[in-house]
Amino acid sequence: MQLQRMAATLLALCMMIIAFASPVFAGAAAAPDPEPFRPVQVFDVKAGKVIKSVPNDKDFQRFANDWISSVTGLAPQLTNDDSCSYVYRIPLEKPVTIKVNGINVAAEDVFLFNCDQKPPLLLVFDEQRRPYLLLFSADIKPFVQKVGIPAA
Repeated sequence: MQLQRMAATLLALCMMIIAFASPVFAGAAAAPDPEPFRPVQVFDVKAGKVIKSVPNDKDFQRFANDWISSVTGLAPQLTNDDSCSYVYRIPLEKPVTIKVNGINVAAEDVFLFNCDQKPPLLLVFDEQRRPYLLLFSADIKPFVQKVGIPAA
């Protein structure tokens, strides 16, 4: 029963992230982006909306690549609780292939889950929009400081 509830929660969260990743939320439908990359976005889970967009730059690309390089495995589960306040979307300059547990995932975006009292997680989608939650070991503090949410 708890496994079914966790699966349903993960499915609901993935659907929310897919909507978050859509061009409407990214602002791609409005006008061509003058920045070299699509913007980094901060999604407030409780509010259910994007609360901040910042220009994507080489620093953000370096942060995302450091996280990807430090992936240690697939995350065993994700439960929906009040500890996950923000999800950050970092569009990548070019798709990367992430190799983990015998699986190759070509991702165009990286989603960072920053939850209180839990290790951060990455969410990536493959070409068929299947979600993969990943554990990683890189530090996210410089990224959070640059984005400014949550405030230090």
